[in-house]
Amino acid sequence: MSAAKARRGARERVLLGLYERQLAGNSDDTIGADLFEPVPVVRGEPLHGEAAALDVEYGRALWRGVSTEYHALLRAFEPCIDRKLSALAPIERALLVIGTWELTHRLDIPYRVVIDEAVELAKQYGGTDGHKFVNGVLDRMAPMLREAEVNVPR
Repeated sequence: MSAAKARRGARERVLLGLYERQLAGNSDDTIGADLFEPVPVVRGEPLHGEAAALDVEYGRALWRGVSTEYHALLRAFEPCIDRKLSALAPIERALLVIGTWELTHRLDIPYRVVIDEAVELAKQYGGTDGHKFVNGVLDRMAPMLREAEVNVPR
């Protein structure tokens, strides 16, 4: 499995964890403990091969970051949205939290990759046009958080 797929798997797990946090209200510690078990289990059976491989180290760091800074991340992208935070769909809200955290803290990941990954996960898990909304918001966030990188001539 490629490093990109392994990292996408970690983002997907964190997305599901944030979804659980928003809808079930479970504690961050409880969710975090379940997100990156050594061997993922589905329906009582351990997963093997590609389905089991993911970047656990990155996933744990991402979960720590988004769960610890959750409210600050919401406030960071709030000026870039055209509705109240409470009106956002849970998947889109979670992806904006993940994308904002990555844009802020993971300068090793190009901003275009951060946006593309969030858009792909929005296409997979979000509403019909959720990916367009996520793309637009993160595209507005990128110059604010990565001005030097965004302004580099191609």
